[in-house]
Amino acid sequence: MSLQLTAGRMASFSDGVIAVIITVMVLDLKVPAHDLPDLVGLRRILPMLMIYALSFVEVGIYWVNHHYMVDDVEQISHGLLWANLVFLFTLSLIPFGTAWVGQRGLTPFALSLYVICCALPAVSWMVLSIVISRRTDMPFAGSPIKQAISSALYIGVIPVSYRSLAVAMVMLAAVSVLWLIPPKRVLQRTRAKHSYQ
Repeated sequence: MSLQLTAGRMASFSDGVIAVIITVMVLDLKVPAHDLPDLVGLRRILPMLMIYALSFVEVGIYWVNHHYMVDDVEQISHGLLWANLVFLFTLSLIPFGTAWVGQRGLTPFALSLYVICCALPAVSWMVLSIVISRRTDMPFAGSPIKQAISSALYIGVIPVSYRSLAVAMVMLAAVSVLWLIPPKRVLQRTRAKHSYQ
């Protein structure tokens, strides 16, 4: 029996943690009380549904990109294990930020806390990208321009939320839209695989 940790085992563990993160978020969605008319109840939980959808997309984007990034790794190092665990830890804070908004409502403070919970995985993702890049001699998984724009949007959401929650939400959504477009390297590799089939 081999005691060597493979990239497949690390990816499987990460997939499990990410599945739990998504499950925890959906458990916070509560049906409004029976004494409220349907449309009033739906309007009351609409901010939570919007934040949940945004959180789901963000976690999903990390999961997809994690898959592509770990696909480059042939051998796991101790540093890579810890960088991956730190990334998973920070990603697990997103349900906390989502629940805070769900229970406290869409306020500038709640949105600021949510943004911090979303920005921490972005920082740990950059660290994980650097560790994997050094391990595989491959370029970074995401473009530095995308990372700079994302960081600026995350930082900008906090002061903007105190002036306009709608604009702050659009800025948050823009980060997700930005990362829905896969990195150029992933597109090239996918096209190359399809051309061989």
